[in-house]
Amino acid sequence: MSVLKKSKRSKVAAAHKRSAAPPPAAAARSRHVPFPEEDNGAQKAPEQIGSYSMVDPRFREIYFEFYKETYRPSVLDRKTKELVAISASLAAKCQGCLEGHIKKALKFGATREEISETIAIAMGVNAAAIVDLTDIAAESLELKLF
Repeated sequence: MSVLKKSKRSKVAAAHKRSAAPPPAAAARSRHVPFPEEDNGAQKAPEQIGSYSMVDPRFREIYFEFYKETYRPSVLDRKTKELVAISASLAAKCQGCLEGHIKKALKFGATREEISETIAIAMGVNAAAIVDLTDIAAESLELKLF
């Protein structure tokens, strides 16, 4: 094997190694957790959450109070709130939110089918949003492709 081929392979292997995802344990340690994990609304200390490091403690407290209030008993049961939160997490593109709310939805009795339908509804709304944006652009540009 020529030195050139060996060198190129080494560079490709090194680039692949650099771009590979961190090991699961490392990813979990550094992962952003966008909301308190406590089901009863009690907040965890910021160092336990692994997030909010750039948010002033006053604003963090306001957010946690708001979050807790949205999960107090109300006209929507907790499972329904978690299904709504799954959809909102998808719309907001918040991976940590999505994973947390899927876990909680399952904990509060959501079925695989209910979670799947929730995701399908979010997909439909997002598809409609794309159509809406393209309709507005077409009108603005006085363009009709079909």
